[in-house]
Amino acid sequence: MDKIIITNQSDESIILGNMAPYFLQILDGVGDVPVTIESQKAPKQDGSTYIDSTLENRAITIEGMIITKYNPEAIKEARRKMQKVLNPKLGLVTLTHQGKEIKAIAETTPIFPDGQGNKGLYYQKYLIHLLCHNPFWLEPFYESREMSYIMGGLSFKIRLPTSFSSRGFRRKATNDGDVSTPVEIEFKGPAINPTVTNETTGEFILVNRELGEEDVLTVSTTFGEKYVRINGENAFHYIDLDSTFWQLVPGENILSYASNNDSINTKVIVKWKNRYIGL
Repeated sequence: MDKIIITNQSDESIILGNMAPYFLQILDGVGDVPVTIESQKAPKQDGSTYIDSTLENRAITIEGMIITKYNPEAIKEARRKMQKVLNPKLGLVTLTHQGKEIKAIAETTPIFPDGQGNKGLYYQKYLIHLLCHNPFWLEPFYESREMSYIMGGLSFKIRLPTSFSSRGFRRKATNDGDVSTPVEIEFKGPAINPTVTNETTGEFILVNRELGEEDVLTVSTTFGEKYVRINGENAFHYIDLDSTFWQLVPGENILSYASNNDSINTKVIVKWKNRYIGL
């Protein structure tokens, strides 16, 4: 069976797999996740009208054996380490499995059953129950794209003569995941009222603010974790009211950048993690 790595916010980790001391026997919940189907029904309507589907929290259950040789104290040490890594008071843990990762919280501390077949001098059965509020598996590393200058539909390298007056940034970004995914955008000034548009969806983010050459504007479109910051300080009030905290749809997305000034020193980087509904 494939191994799974559990890492807490103190960067302490355990590896469950086919090697001592933590042997993995059952790993349930990494593929399937419950779905809520939204629909509406009108009077005298046969059936109903489908509206949307949303994924519920993902529940993951892990079962296995702690097995050591020749040293009964090693069982106690292994139990203690598992309890330390999966201490729910430390917050979310990161599960890494098959090259993807997901955040989870321990619903209980690790369970160590008693009784014949569950506990002995050199072995101990364990049960772990985890809840993932975000049900998606993510790539462990960000993909990123830096915008490049364009003029007349052609793409140029960043070094363009300053005599060109009609310029912008444009770049293709491909979301290889199963669902739309949020982005983090970094602007490095100078810029006036910078705007990044997902031309594929027609949505844009406009910040009504002038950025100096040393200013850095960052925007996150993650649901429940949205932010707009300039040099690390909250700048949410500069967001234009018509802006949308857009995401990359699955497949190819065409992104463009515009500003009310013109500078070859401006840099715009968009980064994201592909998201998957199961492994």
